[in-house]
Amino acid sequence: MSVEIRIDDPLSKDGRALISESDLFIRAVFPPEECFTFSPVELSTPDTRFYIARLNGDPVGCVALVHYDGYGEVKRMFVSDSAKGKGIGRQLMQHLEADAKNENVSLIRLETSEKLVAAVNLYQSLGYAKCGAYGDYPDCGVSLFMEKSL
Repeated sequence: MSVEIRIDDPLSKDGRALISESDLFIRAVFPPEECFTFSPVELSTPDTRFYIARLNGDPVGCVALVHYDGYGEVKRMFVSDSAKGKGIGRQLMQHLEADAKNENVSLIRLETSEKLVAAVNLYQSLGYAKCGAYGDYPDCGVSLFMEKSL
């Protein structure tokens, strides 16, 4: 099993396909008012790093790091059904964290939900802890906010 993770373009064919697949998954779990995802265009900024994981050359996962003043935020963490259970999500997060450290980001934050059990378990196993709301997220009651100091 050969996994390659690198910065890629969210507007590319593979980037758009992974984001579309992520949308289908999220919209099956949450109503639109509880979805706080970024589009490919919103992820295509100088302040964002978008990563694609490829398993044996095939795109199977993605994650983005959006730089804000004082912290970085994880967006679009997603692994395709075909690659779940292979540690791709952990590898994506570890790659993102290593790059964040190299870019002098000392705090990583994310918004998820208790409904996404596997994601919450992954984040907790990587050292993320619950924190208060940040940014401009609405108080909809479904969000779980987490952070980790690097």
